[in-house]
Order: sequence, then structure tokens, then C-alpha cells
Amino acid sequence: MSNLLRSSISYIILTFVVAISFSTPLPAQTPAAETISIDASAPATPLPHFWEHFYGSGRAILSLRESYRQDLREVKKITGMQYVRFHAIFHDEIGVYDEDAQGNPVLNFSYVDQIYDGLLANGVRPFVELSFMPKKLASNKDALHAFWYKQNVSPPKDYGKWDEMVKQFAKHLVERYGIDEVSQWYFEVWNEPNIDFWAGEPRQSTYFELYDHTARDLKAVSSRLRVGGPSTAQAAWADAFIKHCADNKSPVDFVSSHVYGNDKSEDVFGTHEQIPRNRMVCRAVAKVHDQIKSSAMPNLPLLWSEFNASYANEPDVTDATYMGPWLADTIRQCVGLVDELSYWTFSDVFEEQGVVKQPFYGGYGLIAAGGIPKPAFNAFLLLHRLGDERLAASTEDVLVTRRKDGGMAIAAWNMVDPGKSGPSKEIQLRFEHARVPSVQVTYLDRDHGDVHKAYEAMGSPRYPTEQQIEKLRAAAKLSPPESYSVKNETLMLKVPSQGLVLIETKP
Repeated sequence: MSNLLRSSISYIILTFVVAISFSTPLPAQTPAAETISIDASAPATPLPHFWEHFYGSGRAILSLRESYRQDLREVKKITGMQYVRFHAIFHDEIGVYDEDAQGNPVLNFSYVDQIYDGLLANGVRPFVELSFMPKKLASNKDALHAFWYKQNVSPPKDYGKWDEMVKQFAKHLVERYGIDEVSQWYFEVWNEPNIDFWAGEPRQSTYFELYDHTARDLKAVSSRLRVGGPSTAQAAWADAFIKHCADNKSPVDFVSSHVYGNDKSEDVFGTHEQIPRNRMVCRAVAKVHDQIKSSAMPNLPLLWSEFNASYANEPDVTDATYMGPWLADTIRQCVGLVDELSYWTFSDVFEEQGVVKQPFYGGYGLIAAGGIPKPAFNAFLLLHRLGDERLAASTEDVLVTRRKDGGMAIAAWNMVDPGKSGPSKEIQLRFEHARVPSVQVTYLDRDHGDVHKAYEAMGSPRYPTEQQIEKLRAAAKLSPPESYSVKNETLMLKVPSQGLVLIETKP
């Protein structure tokens, strides 16, 4: 074979190899491990557990159900639960307000007593939302909201009668439970008056009129009763509300508002930004926090009386393991901005859209119908175990905390958008100024603490039998912590997609 032929063949082979190398994709590169340095001697800042004291729930009448109370007890076992908020204590189904033949008010607190007795017997206090309008007191009997239980959302036809009802309601509570107890409750005037939960026109000024009457009614019973508002959706009206109270000397003890992860920036900020679901809540909280600090009453507490990742029924959000990273990241961002965050809701004993039709439909609750814990329940369980001091961290997907006994609790997560999957994330923890021979690691992910695989394996029954429910409750439990040795002050871990892990050290 001539040298010329050999050169030609070599050239052809080289060209083919180069072509193949450019046309064939290379294997995906595993992301490098994320290094997290943990300095046990670093200065700490307080981490009050503001995310686990207050919870929302279905409307007032549902609290009389045993299923509601059982879910309440289960959530209280695994969190720092102290207060429960619900709508519609003045709904006609509670029977508070009636009128006699001459139009005089007739009040009845029988169901009110059963409702609040039930909460207190289970170790939680009411966060009293004063709503909605009894139909015989409504200025517009046709102003019914779209919710299944059709509450009336109009202003009162007679503020004298509204004042009398509120005063007698508060007086009755003080007589029954004592002022030392009721002074530890919170009274919030109405719910989301800036949207379709209030039919007054114009909305803001008519709500302020309702607030002024109600706040003064409560303070007339006792100056120790705590009252606030405006309880708005989409972080609205806080600045105007504080100014109104300051200008009119209206009593106010706290500011409240609401936002959800999928609220739109146009509604919350008046912008056209695309704010990610995991950033919206604390952006909105920061907005109201700053409005309070720059107001005439800069020391008012901020009680965020509703939040969640979604205001819609999205199963791949509120029913899914996504809630673990979402909750942990929300806590991280909101530290120092809010006094309390009230998760909406602790239970799917809930009927705003009607009677629950199946266990998993994207409900707000931590516990599905049948008393079946969701991944969000387990997220609260894990995050409850964080310490009350926060140490600095070099990354945004970790919370490093120290407990009173000197041990550490570290939450790390792998945020992936709802309904999507991604690779596991490898993290390297490097401990400094601490002797850590081993750690205990608890996982929350698709294979740990998520009931869905078991539910799908049994055919996703719409009405699970008692036997199936017991199996689902067992499948929903977190696995016991796994023990890992720490070598050379370093620990390597993998955090699955949409996973949350809690790493615990001994003192």
C-alpha cells in the first residue's frame, strides 16, 4: 500500500472519529457536590418558630366534627400549635343572631360555646375572625359569596344592632372563659375585604367603617381584648389601614394580611414580574413589614393569617413532597420579617368547594380526608425539630440551627418545580469547631413520608375502606432516622428531587 493511500485512509478515519465525537452527546455530568460549612462557634441569631403556632381551618361549624378534632390533635402532637383561625362564626348555621317579630336582636351563643370549648379542651386558642353577616342583619340579603356554604358578605343594615351583637359576643366570652384567658386570644375583623368577601361599596372605606365599629365594640368590653386587621388578600391595604387607624384613633393591636405562592405580581405589587412560587410569600411579607416600619405605628405586630404555596387545588403542589422544600425555603426567607405565619390549613375537613370527593385533590390541609397525613404534615414535623438559634450558612437551600442543649439541627432541601423531577443533589457538610462523630438523618421525599405510592398501588380508591385507610396512614409515616458516621469533620449526603432532609447532631 502506497504512503499516499495510507495517508488518505488515515485522514478518512480521523474525519469519521471527529464527526462522531461532535454528533454523539457526552454522558450527563453529575453536578459537583455543594459544600456547606457549619461553624458551631459562629454567632447565632434568634429563630422563633413563627411558622408553626397559628393554623387556619375549615369554617367554624366544622370544628364540632370528631374528624376535625382528631386532625387538630394530630397536628398539635408534632408542632408548636397554639391558635386556630376559621371563617364564619356569625354564619346563620351557628345561630348567633336572630330577630323577634318586632325586629329586636335575639342572640344565642350555644354553638359558639361548643366550638370554643372544643378548641380549648384540645390545648389551642381561637384566633377569632369576626365574620360573616347574619342574613337578618345584612343590608343586602342577596350578597352571597360563591363558596358552597353561601355566606353573606354585605355590610350590616343597622350598625347599632351590629355593635350590640359584637359587644354581647365579647362580653359572653369574657364571662365564660375569664378576661385572663380571652385577653390571650386575637380578634380579627372580617376576611379579605379587598376582594369578593366584602360587598360594601366602595370597599375600602366601608370596611374601615366596619372595623372602627367592631374594634371600639371590643374595647368597650375590655381594653385587654386584642383586635386588628385588615385581613386582606394579596398583601393589600396595610399602609392605608394603619394610617386610617392613626388618623381616626381607632384601636389596633396588630396588622394581618394574606398571600399565596401563586398569587400574581400584578395583584400583590402592581408589577409585571414573574415571581417564582417559592419567593412570593416572603416578598409580600417584606412589603407589609416595611409598610408597618415606616408608618405612624412602627411597632405593630404582623400576624400573617393565611399562607400556602397555592390558593387553588393543585395536587402536585399541596399534596406533594414539593411542600417540604417550599416550607423550609419560606421559613428561611421570612425570618425577622413576621411575628406569626398561619398555614392555611391544618386539615382537609374543609368545604369551601363542597363536600370532599376523594382523599387527594390538592386540598390545603396537612391531613387528607380519612386522617391520612400528607408530605406537608411530615415537613412540619421535621421543621418543628429545628433549634431556636440560627447559624449563618453559605447557601440558600439550608437552615442551620442550634438547640438549647447545644445540639444542631440542619434542614437541607432540593427545590424542583411542582410536577417536575430532577437529579438528586449531593451536599458536603463540613463541621468546624465541633466534634461530631455521627449524625441522625431523616428523609422526606417520594420514597420517605409520601403516601402516594401506596395509594396508587391500591388503585387510588375514591372511598378507601377502613383497612385501606390504616395501610395509608402507616405508609405516610416517616422512616426512622438513619445514622451516618462523620469522618474528618465531613459528611456527604444526597438530597432527592423535591426532597427535604433533617440532619441532627448530639450536644
